[in-house]
Amino acid sequence: MKIKMIASDMDDTLLNNERKISPRNLAAIKRALAAGIVFTLATGRMYRSIKPFAEQLQLDVPLIAYNGALVKGALSEKVYVRKPMQLQTALDALSYCKEKDYYVQVYIDDELLVKEENEYSRMYSRISGVPTTAVGEAVYHITKAPYKLLLMTESSDFAAAWQDVANRFDRRIDVTSSKDNFLELMEPAVNKWVAVKELAESFGIKPDEIMCIGDSNNDISMIANAGIGVAVANAKPQVQQAAKLITASNDNDGVALAIENILTRQAEINLQ
Repeated sequence: MKIKMIASDMDDTLLNNERKISPRNLAAIKRALAAGIVFTLATGRMYRSIKPFAEQLQLDVPLIAYNGALVKGALSEKVYVRKPMQLQTALDALSYCKEKDYYVQVYIDDELLVKEENEYSRMYSRISGVPTTAVGEAVYHITKAPYKLLLMTESSDFAAAWQDVANRFDRRIDVTSSKDNFLELMEPAVNKWVAVKELAESFGIKPDEIMCIGDSNNDISMIANAGIGVAVANAKPQVQQAAKLITASNDNDGVALAIENILTRQAEINLQ
């Protein structure tokens, strides 16, 4: 089996704890690209939040944003896949958030809408590098389908909130998370693996020729299904269980180590 495509999560995977791409990760990705391997980013982040990193990596491929709800060219900005939530489903979920008094973010046309600025919105902006737009009560009455909704709760309430949302919106919404208190609501069947697999097919690449790297619940689909699923050492236990390999942590060049191992193995095979 030869790896022809690598898809990496960003936060707590490719990015270190300073939310930067380390020199070693950068060098390894460039080596992979030089070897003809397709490298892309697969993240829950907004497209506009991914693009600066794609430019740093000099990627010229479609990028997977919003957990696969949007696949858009890094340079061309061509839209390859667009799978927003159904508008009525989103409105029902927003009504639920208002009823429960949950903080919620709405992602429409790569803009980030909130009811009002608070500690949650400021924290998210620091992570993503994207400012929020406060729209008041209008956040509950959107007129265009969003790519996703993101709820934030106290850590102690997170598991119960996840279960409640999943039960109430069974088969209408897929629920996942990227951090301990980030509850991400997507259109059903939208996930990173579906997007990665479809993108790979466009390059003539088979599932067993893909390596996926991640750390959190929204990475499990791609890690479990890829030819080589890799979890960083700081990944959640359930993510590590789904992986074939465990690499170093995001703060210790885990992505680089995984790529270097693959490149070394494939070079050895080529010499045989």
